[in-house]
Amino acid sequence: MAADLTDQTATPFNLALVGQSGRLGYEALLFVASLRANSPKFNGRVLICEPQPGPLWPKDPRIEPEDLRSALTDLGAEIIPFDSVHFGAAYPYGNKIEMLSALPKGDPFVFFDSDTLITGELADVPFDFAKPSASMRRTGTWPEIELYGPGYTETWKSLYDAFGLDFESSLDLSEPDEYWERYLYFNAGYFFGSCPHAFGEKFLEYALAIANDPPETLVCQSLDPWLDQVALPLVIHALGGGRDSAVHDHLDGPVSCHYRLLPLLYARESEAVIAALEAIASPNKIKKVLKGYDPIKRMIYQGRGEKVRALFDQNDMPRREQAIRNRIKSNGFWMR
Repeated sequence: MAADLTDQTATPFNLALVGQSGRLGYEALLFVASLRANSPKFNGRVLICEPQPGPLWPKDPRIEPEDLRSALTDLGAEIIPFDSVHFGAAYPYGNKIEMLSALPKGDPFVFFDSDTLITGELADVPFDFAKPSASMRRTGTWPEIELYGPGYTETWKSLYDAFGLDFESSLDLSEPDEYWERYLYFNAGYFFGSCPHAFGEKFLEYALAIANDPPETLVCQSLDPWLDQVALPLVIHALGGGRDSAVHDHLDGPVSCHYRLLPLLYARESEAVIAALEAIASPNKIKKVLKGYDPIKRMIYQGRGEKVRALFDQNDMPRREQAIRNRIKSNGFWMR
């Protein structure tokens, strides 16, 4: 009988996500419940990184109420505190940068945004932690090219040059010059690497430098909310990773779904994803907690999700996400 090479070569890793008061805490519960339901072979640590109160948070950002915290730990998740030193409420996407320093040093990690469901066996995903990567489920959101302004090449090259990185080797030469997909760009909905401290130190260094002392080519570019996604490809390239990774056949596919907001999930994700969501939300112990967050209560338990679904032909969806959002909003079903 042939040996099971998957089990022999798999590298143990930690899962990390951000959880805090409000939506992200309840999304974290959905994430962990989906992991336990759909990835029974995963035996790593699940670390919910929680920002702590401080001068960068006008309100206490910790997960509440207590029954939500208990539900997370009952499912085997660990709540790990971290301090917000640079970003906080002014740029909450910075949580995913600053929380990396709170993860176990030297242990391979996979970070997911909390608005993600695990829909398959995560332990079977062929991660190569020596070659980090991130989500390729993205669109050309940055940079926004202005008439008579710098193009994609000039903009991105200025960033690689600023950090002493080789720009040419980052390009996808199968794509035409000045087309956004030629340039290394990710959605930060998931990313992974061999050490969270090494990854986080570069992520923080690059993000702060871009925010505080950007190249002149960025003078017309918005960095809010794109700062993390501008710095991320530079970090991955610097650490020897890139766009070519076997994980992309699994994540944002049969194994995970980055739904982002529940109205968008019901509008455009597959029936299998909706069935997975409603299955993990059905046990009474989970349901009691999730009903504490009004958008989840209305979307899942009071039928608004079904009404959103009925607004669209899933075989003929609007091409632009904004059109999907506008239709949901005009019918009074938008919640987050």
